[in-house]
Amino acid sequence: MASPIQNNLLEKNNEYASSFTKGHLALPPAKHYLILTCMDARLDPAAAFGIDLGDAHVIRNAGASARDAQRSIIISEQLLGTKEILLIKHTGCGMLTFSNEDAHGLVKKNLGPSAAAEIATLDFLPFGNLEDAVREDISFLKGSATVPDDVIISGWIYEVETGKVRRVV
Repeated sequence: MASPIQNNLLEKNNEYASSFTKGHLALPPAKHYLILTCMDARLDPAAAFGIDLGDAHVIRNAGASARDAQRSIIISEQLLGTKEILLIKHTGCGMLTFSNEDAHGLVKKNLGPSAAAEIATLDFLPFGNLEDAVREDISFLKGSATVPDDVIISGWIYEVETGKVRRVV
């Protein structure tokens, strides 16, 4: 039996597919850029940043972590030709609210010792200052041998309170 969420997915997809005309789009992003942003549900990258279907890769993870996204960034650049990275973190990010110790403790408490052992060396990549975290991720990308020197890299903060974006780096 399908859950209400699954039923909604099917209903909304049927509506979407009934007028879908973009099946001809090429695999590489047409505008040769990628956005790395957070998985936060308050952020709609396509609407907030004017991304049309097929224009860009949008990579999302907790905190818009460049380290966590490195595999996808390499694939986007090396296999699919992207030439620019826009890293966009946001105000009110959950990654500002906990430490690695907190996350490991919650896993142990809620999921037990086997789960805790499985993730014993996992860095959840939390951060204490939003602008510093943007700068650190940009430094990581610019210093990485996996990101070619000719790739344009910038760092931004999206304000969930206003919908505005501002450049940090």
